[in-house]
Amino acid sequence: MRHIFPFTVLIVSTVLPAQAQETGSASTSEVYACAEIETDENRLACYDAAVGRLKSAEESGNVVTVSRDDVEQVKKDSFGFSIPSLPNFAASVFGDEDKIDQITHPVSRVEQARSGFIVYLENGQVWRQTDNKRVYYSKKRGVDEATIKSAALGSYMMKFDDGVLFRVERVR
Repeated sequence: MRHIFPFTVLIVSTVLPAQAQETGSASTSEVYACAEIETDENRLACYDAAVGRLKSAEESGNVVTVSRDDVEQVKKDSFGFSIPSLPNFAASVFGDEDKIDQITHPVSRVEQARSGFIVYLENGQVWRQTDNKRVYYSKKRGVDEATIKSAALGSYMMKFDDGVLFRVERVR
């Protein structure tokens, strides 16, 4: 069973100096630093100030809380697109052990094009065949699901149900 570990990720956007003075800096490290203060009164004052800055930054949109599940969903939704910062962002926050190498989704429809198939997945992704490999497909039977795997040099391979692999690229 996977445990859900909510993490607070700070995404601080560029703001005008006046806005920066209004909201002040905000980070979880400021909250954690308060735990080191020995006297109750000073520790509470530190917590109140740090949490106040963090709340203000969150309300203004300068800080966003993101869970591991949120990042996993973005990784799945963006599978097949080149988003250079996403792997670095996810790895820096959650580690690199959850790298996605393949996805399987139900197929909503398949169209035959001149150069091969165009595959529409139920999650909204659209993939196009890029090789001229002969792939068995029956309009009458249809396709239940497609599995897309990462391949060499940033390319992708797809198979219908338990069929043969063919090269694809993500269109949408």
